Amino acid sequence: MNIFKKLISFFSSSQNSSKESVKQNVSLTISEDLKEFLENEVLEGLNISSNSFWMSFEKIINEFSPKNKNLLLKREEIQFQIDQWHLERRDTEHNQDEYKLFLENIGYIAPRSSNFSITTDNVDPEIKSIAGPQLVVPVMNARFALNAANARWGSLYDALYGTDVISEDNDATREGGYNPVRGDKVIAFAKNFLDETIPLEEGSYKDVLGFDFTDGNIYALLAGGLKTQLKDPKKYVGYCDYGNDAYGLLFKNNNLHFEIQVDASHPIGSTDKAGIKDILMESAITTIQDCEDSVAAVDGEDKTLVYRNWLGLMKGNLKETFSKNGSNMTRELNSDRHYISNAKEDLVLSGRSLMLVRNVGHLMTNPAILDADGNEVPEGIMDAMFTICIAMHDLNKNSPYQNSKAGSIYIVKPKMHGPEEVQFTCDLFAAVEKALGLPNLTAKVGIMDEERRTTVNLKECIEVAKDRVIFINTGFLDRTGDEIHTSMEAGPMITKADMKQHQWISSYEDWNVDIGLETGFKGRAQIGKGMWPMPDEMLGMYNTKTMHPKAGANCAWVPSPTAATLHAIHYHQILVGDEQSSIMKREKASLDAILDIPVHKNPSEISAEEIQAELDNNCQGILGYVVRWVDQGVGCSKVPDINNVGLMEDRATCRISSQHIANWLHHGLCSKEQVLVSMKKMALVVDGQNASDSTYIPMAPSYDGLAFEAACNLATEGRVQPSGYTEPILHQTRLKFKS
Repeated sequence: MNIFKKLISFFSSSQNSSKESVKQNVSLTISEDLKEFLENEVLEGLNISSNSFWMSFEKIINEFSPKNKNLLLKREEIQFQIDQWHLERRDTEHNQDEYKLFLENIGYIAPRSSNFSITTDNVDPEIKSIAGPQLVVPVMNARFALNAANARWGSLYDALYGTDVISEDNDATREGGYNPVRGDKVIAFAKNFLDETIPLEEGSYKDVLGFDFTDGNIYALLAGGLKTQLKDPKKYVGYCDYGNDAYGLLFKNNNLHFEIQVDASHPIGSTDKAGIKDILMESAITTIQDCEDSVAAVDGEDKTLVYRNWLGLMKGNLKETFSKNGSNMTRELNSDRHYISNAKEDLVLSGRSLMLVRNVGHLMTNPAILDADGNEVPEGIMDAMFTICIAMHDLNKNSPYQNSKAGSIYIVKPKMHGPEEVQFTCDLFAAVEKALGLPNLTAKVGIMDEERRTTVNLKECIEVAKDRVIFINTGFLDRTGDEIHTSMEAGPMITKADMKQHQWISSYEDWNVDIGLETGFKGRAQIGKGMWPMPDEMLGMYNTKTMHPKAGANCAWVPSPTAATLHAIHYHQILVGDEQSSIMKREKASLDAILDIPVHKNPSEISAEEIQAELDNNCQGILGYVVRWVDQGVGCSKVPDINNVGLMEDRATCRISSQHIANWLHHGLCSKEQVLVSMKKMALVVDGQNASDSTYIPMAPSYDGLAFEAACNLATEGRVQPSGYTEPILHQTRLKFKS
């Protein structure tokens, strides 16, 4: 029995571990959590009955589940053919032309599309015309979800003071109370930002004594009574009067806003010549509220929590109370920001990021709902129905805040393999729209370019979604995991460090932008780049992440609201539209380079020490992530690596590590016994790194816990996991743990 059939067999027999399921007037069996949530919370304020919802959902399940299953079977069939091709040529030199023709013949490379441009309408400016940072956050965690939504605005002073962007040299330490030496460095950095972004005709902001903005223009006051304007006066767009001589001055540069906040009575403002207390930056322009890689949702109880938080965001009533520094705090969505424009008119700016929601992919099923035959329904279909229905509250203005002013619902869809799977998603969205009485094309789609078959057919994927697509991006980790799995039989792969330098990576990154611009994304949709994974190393991010806007990406992922504020500086320095115009003139990236398989040319030259170091690194990364996933239900967190550097980890990072071990194990560079020894050694390291966590369950010395077992299985059974995904093993093990 192949792995796909095993998965169907396992999940079809499993039951919701936390609540009994209940029958509805349809043939579905629905977990009590989810049923009560829909009836008592989701449908309130919508003109949809419970019975109508479930009848429509069952009809969609009956139509789309078989199609979903066939698409997954096609993945298996294509992978089998690729494996056989490599096995039959194991002892011959690789012929790229022959390989490419083979991929075309089996449908892995689809027929090439003619030229076209996307036609997506009703898109908010945050997506089509504003370039800036993007957050991805587990919607299962209400506090994180709110923090991300509110990260549209962030304090530049706080972001600088609290991170390593500002050096601690010369007594500018972060420890203890406020350090005026460090504060002076922060202010110097901020005023240099002003000099570069909104320069004065004369002088520097470090010499400004105050501002005059009474006549709709802005003047800086300098010593000797001198007044000077901005070199570009149009960058000043308005002000806000906070009372008691405190005010904010609003500027716009490269389509992004920031506010100079002046308050001479403030502890910081009182020490500044001009009374400046802070600079408030427009930061995370968009946020992806994630139901997928960063969450651990395995049953009806978990999915209800995921959907409930999304509902709270769409209805504007999500709140979270927590303890911080000994005090209780309540977090909720920020209100809009109000200004008086320089034309003396009201100017309202959103106080929140524009929110997208990431559904799960096509692979997994979930025991929250069973079909008429007792089989778990595909989780991606369930996500589409629930997240779109919930977002209707925003469209119907059942919230004090408005997410999409253009009347759209933005859904990011991951882990699709090629244009057929994108077409399936578009058809599914159309069916959900019809069932819920929404206009056609209300639900927009973001295509994550993180699977190899999608990369080589990216233009064809975009074409089938040309009236819905609002987003494409690159994701190195998932993409690398699929690269290894697809070519598992080609030979042993190069190390993970060398993989980052291989030509397929750079060509893949360029290809994504080239295709996006070729198909009309400029001014209509987002082209995104991946995550900076080290949330504590903001100086490194600040010094290197200019590469993303320079690469033509009008959004790029960052690991925190603080990182978003710092990364926003790059979009003031670089006008992405200009970069895109230049990129459109360059030679397009090579498909041949993308198809260059990163196998090691001389694996016998890899030393035993190098093999062990790579194994230890991979095992530590897998264990550090999996132990929290299985034992604590944490789908994304900052996990210390083997060198104790905190890295943001989710299932994508776990996928590449497990696939790399599986590849070396399959080709004899290491043994199963060696992998297990490394796992035990690294379990001790991970236990030590989590020693201060009172909820943590140590893996050593017994090594018999579910988390340790799952980590070992991901490595030793990675070769036979569908597309190399980690979800089947993780979900199965988490369900065991919960039960």
